[in-house]
Amino acid sequence: MIVVSDTSAIANLAVVDHFWLLQATYKSVVIPEAVASEIAVATNPKISLILQLDWIQTRLPSPPSYQLAEQLQRERGLDYGEAHAIALALDLQADDLLMDERLGRRETTRLGLSIVGILRVLLVAKQIDLIPQVKPIIDSLINQAGFRVSSQLYERILTFAQEI
Repeated sequence: MIVVSDTSAIANLAVVDHFWLLQATYKSVVIPEAVASEIAVATNPKISLILQLDWIQTRLPSPPSYQLAEQLQRERGLDYGEAHAIALALDLQADDLLMDERLGRRETTRLGLSIVGILRVLLVAKQIDLIPQVKPIIDSLINQAGFRVSSQLYERILTFAQEI
C-alpha cells in the first residue's frame, strides 16, 4: 500500500505523540521533498524528528508532476507541501493521500485520488485496537496542535466511534 502525506497531517499527529499510528496502520509513508523541507524547519522537535524515521520515505515528483504542483499552487491556491503531496500521489498512483486541509482535499477529489484525514486514521486505529478511544486524541489535536474540526464533524466522529 502506498500512502503519501502532506505536512500538517503528519506534523499534527507528531505534536500529540500519536505519529506512531501511521506506521502501525500503513507500515510506511511517502512524503515529497517539499514536505520534508517544511518538516526540517519546524520549531517543534517532535515534528523535526519525523525525518529520522526509517519508515518515512522522501521522494521527488517527476518533472511533469512537479509542473502540476506549481500549477496547483499558482491556479488553485494550494500551499507548497499540499501541491507537491498531490503531485507525488498521482505520480506513485498512491492508494491514499493523507491530507486534512479543505482546499487540498477538494483538489485531491477533483483529481480522482483517494483521500484520508487524521480523523479517519484515528477511527481505523480504534477499529483495529491500536487505541481505546478517539476522543482524547481529537481533543489533544484541537488543544495542542490547533487542529480545526467543526462541532458537527466532531460529534459525527464520536458517534461513529461509539463514544457518545
